[in-house]
Amino acid sequence: LKTGKLVSLSAQNLVDCTRSYGNKGCGGGWRTKAFQYIIDNQGIDSDDSYPYTAQDGACRYNLTARAATCSRYVDLPHGDEAALKDAVANVGPISVSIDARQPTFFLYKAGIYRDPSCSQVVNHAVLVVGYGSADGEDYWLVKNSWGAHFGDQGYIRMARNRGNHCGIASYGAYPQI
Repeated sequence: LKTGKLVSLSAQNLVDCTRSYGNKGCGGGWRTKAFQYIIDNQGIDSDDSYPYTAQDGACRYNLTARAATCSRYVDLPHGDEAALKDAVANVGPISVSIDARQPTFFLYKAGIYRDPSCSQVVNHAVLVVGYGSADGEDYWLVKNSWGAHFGDQGYIRMARNRGNHCGIASYGAYPQI
C-alpha cells in the first residue's frame, strides 16, 4: 500500500517457512504466527517470485524478492462486520479467517456466496480487499490464496451483513509497516 499498488504476497512463502512458528504448512496454521514470521524475517516475497504450489516445500525465501514488510499487526474486534468494513475502507486489504469447509465454497464460480451450512468455526485465511452491493445484497470481495483457477479469477463475493457469515469478521487483522 505504500506504493499505491496491490501486490500479491506469497502464500507459499508462509506455507513453506512458518513451520518453526508452529504452523503446519498445507495442514493449516495461524495468521498471528504468519505475521510474526514476517516481522522476524523482515519481509515476505511476492506471489510472482514465490508462487503457490498447493503442497509443502522447503523454505525458499529470497530477500531480494521481498515485496512487503511488517513491524506489527492490529487485530479487529471479534465478529464486528462494521469494524471490518471501516478497516477495509480506511486501511486497505484485511486478513481474515473463514469457514471454507463447505463443498459449495470449493465449487464457487460467480454471484454472492452464502451457504446456510457455513459456520463460525474457521479454517482458512483469505484477504478481504473490498465490499459492495449487487441486486440489493451486500457482499465482501475476498481474494483467496488458491490462485486464479479458484472462483472468479481467484476471488469470491461473500455475503456481508448476514450475521458474520462463515465467520468472516471473527478474526480480522492487518499489518502495520
